[in-house]
Amino acid sequence: MARVYLSIGSNLGDRLALLRAAVARLRAAAQISFVDASGLYETEPWESEPGQALHERHWYMNCAVVIETSLPPVDLLGRLQEIEVMLGREHPAGTPEAGRFLPRTIDIDILFYENRVVSVPDRLQVPHLLLHERAFVLQPLAEVAPELEHPVLYKRVSELLAEVEDDHAVRRGDYPPRWFED
Repeated sequence: MARVYLSIGSNLGDRLALLRAAVARLRAAAQISFVDASGLYETEPWESEPGQALHERHWYMNCAVVIETSLPPVDLLGRLQEIEVMLGREHPAGTPEAGRFLPRTIDIDILFYENRVVSVPDRLQVPHLLLHERAFVLQPLAEVAPELEHPVLYKRVSELLAEVEDDHAVRRGDYPPRWFED
């Protein structure tokens, strides 16, 4: 089984319920075994919709999740996208850039798939191409895998977090440590 690190976020609806539902669906999925999850973080969105004022922006709730799977990377991506759709995620038509900064019920990204580098143009890039630039990804990931080494940048997650130049707010939420358990 391959160890995989995911980022899960939500900024529409009942964010906590959606994150719990995503973890529950991961736990119930064939060929996927849930291992652990970070705490929850309230995070400022990177961009807003045109004309949207700062106070109107939908803040995210984010976490990192560790799973083990026998699914190959592209098949795992398909399974994660199925979970997103079941939880109300809408993927706008057009290029991936079309909906890049739109609010969403749930967003599940593969950050690392063991120490593999995977590139399927217009479909999947592992490690996630921008994870080293995003505090909202690195902070929760550092909770569950601080010593994990990026297979391209050759730096540990804790080092990437210490070096990140992201000034968007990332605050640990006041939720139970095992928020994902019933």
